[in-house]
Amino acid sequence: MPSDPNSGYPPQPPVSGGGYTPPPTSGGGYQQPGYQQPGYQQPGYQQPGYQQPGYQQPGQYGAPGMGGPAPVGYNNSDEKTWALIAHFGGILVGFIAPLIALLVKGNESPTVKAHANEALNFQITYGIALIITWIIGACTIILIFVPLLLWIYVVVMCILGGMKANNGELYRYPATLRLIK
Repeated sequence: MPSDPNSGYPPQPPVSGGGYTPPPTSGGGYQQPGYQQPGYQQPGYQQPGYQQPGYQQPGQYGAPGMGGPAPVGYNNSDEKTWALIAHFGGILVGFIAPLIALLVKGNESPTVKAHANEALNFQITYGIALIITWIIGACTIILIFVPLLLWIYVVVMCILGGMKANNGELYRYPATLRLIK
């Protein structure tokens, strides 16, 4: 039996009596009788990266004692709505919108809790900053425009946070005190 020069295998010796046929194997290689590849067909085997329903990987967000990354995506449209309320609601009513989202859905959904915590921390931080800039602006007529600039910054950051929340991502507001965990 001649060998193909492009196959990379050495030529096989000719066999008298009709030729050689290799035993059928699954996977293309030699398989010992009675040998089973570790894991794949054994009971209780779980593929790497597969997560059983209802099981949370160690170190994930919400695990006791672990900060972990916040969940990405939403289980239903209700979670998405509450996350958007937490971010966009801050434009109109300040810290009240993320606080309501946290109190209403925070215990039910770790995703809504992560969005509401982030938005609430941002609103508290910049609520304090707005009060300080109003006092400074009132005392010095020259700096009266500073509170307006800060409010524009807050609106832009809330819009960015809402857009990220709409895509299912958690937005980390810059220069924010993380008071609520």
